[in-house]
Order: sequence, then C-alpha cells, then structure tokens
Amino acid sequence: MTTQPTAMELLSQLAAAPGVGDLLPGATIPPAYHGDWMTQAPAGTALALARPRDTAEVSATLAACHRLRVPVVPQGGRTGLAGGATPVSGCVLLSLERMNRIEAVDAAGSTITVQAGATLQSVQEAARDAGLFFPLDLGARGSCHVGGNLSTNAGGNRVLRYGMARDLVLGLEAVTADGTVLSHLNTVLKDNTGFDMKQLFVGTEGTMGVIARAVLRLHPQPRSTQTALCALPDYASVLRLLRLVREGIGPTLSAFELMWPDFYGLVTTRVAGLEPPLAHGAGAYVLVESLGVEPDEDAARFERVLAMAMENGVVGDAVIAQSGGETAKLWKVRDASGELRSIFWPHVGFDVGIPTRSLGEFIEELTARLQQRWPQVRTVFFGHVGDSNVHIGVKVGDGEQPEAEIDDTVYRTVGDWRGSISAEHGIGLLKRAHLHHSRSPQELALLRTLKTALDPHGILNPGKVVPA
Repeated sequence: MTTQPTAMELLSQLAAAPGVGDLLPGATIPPAYHGDWMTQAPAGTALALARPRDTAEVSATLAACHRLRVPVVPQGGRTGLAGGATPVSGCVLLSLERMNRIEAVDAAGSTITVQAGATLQSVQEAARDAGLFFPLDLGARGSCHVGGNLSTNAGGNRVLRYGMARDLVLGLEAVTADGTVLSHLNTVLKDNTGFDMKQLFVGTEGTMGVIARAVLRLHPQPRSTQTALCALPDYASVLRLLRLVREGIGPTLSAFELMWPDFYGLVTTRVAGLEPPLAHGAGAYVLVESLGVEPDEDAARFERVLAMAMENGVVGDAVIAQSGGETAKLWKVRDASGELRSIFWPHVGFDVGIPTRSLGEFIEELTARLQQRWPQVRTVFFGHVGDSNVHIGVKVGDGEQPEAEIDDTVYRTVGDWRGSISAEHGIGLLKRAHLHHSRSPQELALLRTLKTALDPHGILNPGKVVPA
C-alpha cells in the first residue's frame, strides 16, 4: 500500500523542486491571503504560499504541484466578490503580487505589456503617462491585479463603450496545470491564426491555467468629460432616455448607470457627507456620462440631448456637472454601493444580467417573489443598465440571512428570464451550484471536458466555477 506523504513532506518536496521560489509555510501565511472580500478560509487551510517573481517560477511551481497532486489556488489582489481566491484544504496559494512590472508601452500600436500582478491603477497611470487611456475601471483599482481582472473578465463602469476585460486584451502568456508555458503575446489587432487560445484563460478564474503576462489594448486619452444625473418617472422613460443618448451622443457615450429609488434614497440619507443632488421621489435616477475629444462640441451636444429629453417629458429633472469636482460628486452617489456593507448589512448581494428591455419587469417580478416569501424584505437595485447588468441587495431582517433560500429565489427568477447569474463578478465558489440556471447541460458537459483536458488531475482552483 502506498503511503500518502504528510503535509511536511509535501512542503519539503515542493521547496526542493528546481525553479520554485520561496515558499511560506501554511501556519505563517498572513490573514490577508485567507480569502477575498466575500469569503474567508480558516488559518492553516493552505499548505503554503508561493510568490513567484516571473513566469519561469510560476511554471516550476505548477509543474511540482502537478507532479505531487497538490491543489493550487491562484491569487491576485483578492478583491473578488465570488470566492474565487479562497484557499482549499492543503493547497498552495499562488500569489502573483511580485510579478507587477509594466514591461512596455507601444504608443504607435496602442498597446501595453504587463505582468499579471500589476495593479489596475498602475496600468491606467502608465497609459496616461504615454498620452493614452486604459478604460477598464473598478472601485478596487488601487489593489486589484490585471491578472485577476482578466481571469474574472471584469466589467466596471465603461463597458457600454469599451467592452469587458476580454475586449481589452490582445495577447497572453499563461501557464497550464503541468507547468507548460503558452506564450502568445500578440500585439496586433488582427490575428486570425486559428483558435483564440487566450479565451481559455480569460474569464475562467484560474481553473484552466494561470495568466502570467498580458498585452492590453489602449485607447486615445479623452479630452472632455460630460456628466449628468437625471431623475425619471419610470423604467419606460429610462429606455427612452437610453435610446435618445445613444442616438444623440453616439460613440462618446461611456456610462449609463441606473439607480432605483430604494438605492438612491438609502445612500443619500445614510452615507455620511453624501447629499442628494436631486430630490427624492422620482421613479429612477440615471447617471449619464460621455467621454470625448472636442470639449466645446461635446458639451453642446450633451446639453442638447438632455434638453430634448426634458422637453419630451422623458427626464423630470437633471443636474449637469460643470467641473471635475462636480463630476466626482455625482459619481460618489453611484459609487456609494461600496458603503452597503456598513449601511445595509447584513444582506445578500447579486450581480446579474437581464436583457435591458426586460429589466424593469424583471425587477417587479423578483420584488414580488421576495415579498411573497418574506413580507418585510428590503431591497436595493442599481447597475450598469446600458449593458444589461443590475446589482441587487436583499435584506431579510437584521440577523443572520436565509442565504440559501434568497439565492434560490433570485437565481431561479434570473433563469426564468433567461438571464446571467453573473454579469461581471465571476462564478468562483459562491455561484457554482447555480450555474445551471444560465448554462445548458450540454454547455456544462463541454466545460468539464475542457477542464479535464487542460487540468487532468484537477489541481487548478478546485471547487471553483466548474460544477462537479
């Protein structure tokens, strides 16, 4: 009978493997590595923490773990909201934090080449210093990593114009479970050389391989920003406004953020220092923003469209930012979603995608289903409605939440409306059991086939994304 090696023996074998960098034993791993913003594992769950300095060390670490059948959980800035970076028992945590270099900026080709551990903010700043613009933007920009942004296919506030993270990557260098390095750091916009292999790693949350380096697309730096907060009577008016601004502002439209009255009322009364820019009582509040290159013409066009919307009765009231400071104040209302953990806690949060045309009816039906089951339920709704994404907070009383029952109600409703159970936050650990509401049995079977082909021993981020 073969005796399984002890944790100490496994750690010793990993540390002795050629090319593996320094390993921090499990008992000494700092608490920050025990999970992400939503989930935490007990201290001692992980066998070790590896912090490679380059792709070669990533490869050596994965090869050793593959040989020894040790699970590996990749970690970026640990700002995820779906439990994708949560340690599993006996795993090696593979943190990319030391791989944080901005390697090259190509102004002529509008690309930037970076290591996966570079923070989103550092990439934005490097692009800006070169007179260009990296449009992906999240509240966690100062701590989230580009590798994590790509592995979760992050969205953010500018998807309406620039697309998701997968739309901003041209090439990747990734490492598969057995340590094989797949390097296709493509820098050209057109590359039709067979299968687009980078998409095996973008959005798959480290279950197919570990992203080590990336070539990202840059855009011209905007020279004008127009921002307005609008009060509207109902969701039908929201759809009319969306059509008006799409037609009137055109490709400069960069954000169309909807806040339902429950969210707007909560944050403008409970968040310290946040005054309501518009009076309470409207049926919906929309933050509209355009990013352009002709300040005077952009401003005139923006104001004309909003004036037309008000004349037509689509918008009841509006405030247009006249300075960068005023723009920041308007965005502070929408970004107050980050305060929900302090002013609306405990609650169960969701990030779902519903066709824009149906979103108002979906909210009505979901609210009715929740109220039927829990008459005293409280909700908040807000999101990037221009790209069909709504965020939901559900709160049943002030104590422990019936999370499983709330999940079942929300995700069943999403499935009934043929929506996505995860619009931009990924699947990770928390949504894995509900993936069947958005993916067919045939798709799930193919997903498992791909996982087995790339990770035959199942060591990469086990228990995440891929249903059993």
